[in-house]
Amino acid sequence: MIRPPAVAGKFYPSDPRELARQIALCCPSAARKVAALGCVAPHAGYVYSGGVAGAVYSAIEIPSRCILLGPRHYPQGQPMAILTEGSFSTPLGEARIDSALARELAYACPLLREDAVAHAREHSLEVQIPFLQKLREDFQFVPVVLATDRYGAIEELGVAIGKVVAAQADPVLVIASSDMNHYESDSVTRVKDERAIARVLALDPRGLYDTVRSEGITMCGYAATAAMLVAVRKLGATKAQLVRYATSGDVTGERERVVGYAGIVVS
Repeated sequence: MIRPPAVAGKFYPSDPRELARQIALCCPSAARKVAALGCVAPHAGYVYSGGVAGAVYSAIEIPSRCILLGPRHYPQGQPMAILTEGSFSTPLGEARIDSALARELAYACPLLREDAVAHAREHSLEVQIPFLQKLREDFQFVPVVLATDRYGAIEELGVAIGKVVAAQADPVLVIASSDMNHYESDSVTRVKDERAIARVLALDPRGLYDTVRSEGITMCGYAATAAMLVAVRKLGATKAQLVRYATSGDVTGERERVVGYAGIVVS
């Protein structure tokens, strides 16, 4: 199965040369790259959040294998959906699914269901892939999208990811795709986002889950981020760093209704 791009020409350029140029503009050169276990990167249109995503990917050594976790924004499909074979197509070519790793994860976490419908229109993983294609041409990945709001299920997935990654001979990067608070004022969004980011920096998955839900923070990928945190804690993570934060208002100048974007590296 080849999953065609759903948001090329909308969230990022459909022309491969323009896409490569935009990614290059978003990715500053880094003197030293971190061997990260996980990260959080946003998934809005590149004009809004590409600089934050680029700051994350420029700061880390991207291994040849990644697990991509993101929210399922649309109502169709399973609440915990994986694909174990095929590829995702972008204007830069096809990004292959790591079938062996995907099958191991599906076996380790029976809550995951093979489901192409959940992935068909979802952009949260798709917008990460061109960055990875440009910065690590030989990368393969495991795609997982989540619509569950049950902490027990999120934790079970994170434990399974940690177990599967720990058994690999080569490093695997766990990427959580998430935007932060949505469609409130810039001042309110920054306060809310600071509370959620603080729990990520503390490597506190349950604290993130509770804070997002109790504070009314519309962080769409909080489940993906919490699962990533559970996994990397199992893998021995000791610190997290906020590499860049912005809101859509920093681009548009509109401060009354914004979306927040955080780029975080966990090692």
